Amino acid sequence: MRSQNACKISVGIDEVGRGCLAGPVLACAVIWPDLDVSRFDIKDSKKMTDRSRRRSATQIMQFAMSWGIGICSAKEIDQINIRQASLLAMRRAVQNCPIKPEIAWVDGHDDPGLSIPTETIIQGDAKVPLIACASIVAKVFRDDMMAAYAKEHPAYGFNQHKGYGTQAHLEALKSHGVLPLHRRSFRPVSQVLTHTPKQRVVLGASDLQGQ
Repeated sequence: MRSQNACKISVGIDEVGRGCLAGPVLACAVIWPDLDVSRFDIKDSKKMTDRSRRRSATQIMQFAMSWGIGICSAKEIDQINIRQASLLAMRRAVQNCPIKPEIAWVDGHDDPGLSIPTETIIQGDAKVPLIACASIVAKVFRDDMMAAYAKEHPAYGFNQHKGYGTQAHLEALKSHGVLPLHRRSFRPVSQVLTHTPKQRVVLGASDLQGQ
């Protein structure tokens, strides 16, 4: 993992949910100048258990200088495409940081278009501590959102697959139809819409908030 820039207020940014069929794409931005990786369990969130992620996320939110969450709904994803929605979620995450950074480190190869110098880093969540922090918090926040959707729509199993295109999710789509939180521009969802154009859509409270 890279060391932080000692002269600049740096922010680490990562997103989660880009490949899902349902739910928002969510980004997190974390500013933590005095982060000591020897004191905290900070690493790629994909390599952590849910329990360890949640413990680390609590520590990050408690001890980091600043952090912010940015969300793009399924409706926005359909309007501007998933790539642009991911970048917009990143910009919103930085905007929601109470403290404004001077340099950004972003996971992946797409520059979100911030008004500060930005370095994009492939597999940044495994290389840069601040990006790893953002990855952890983003994952926990989005998992909790999908768990809330699961309570409103128990037939879809969102608490298990988190909106990804698992076999169980695809079968639920075919059996129960498309919800407002599904990304209609994604092929598996659009195929269901094509074959069942007059299906009934059931709205939940969270669905209405995401429109």
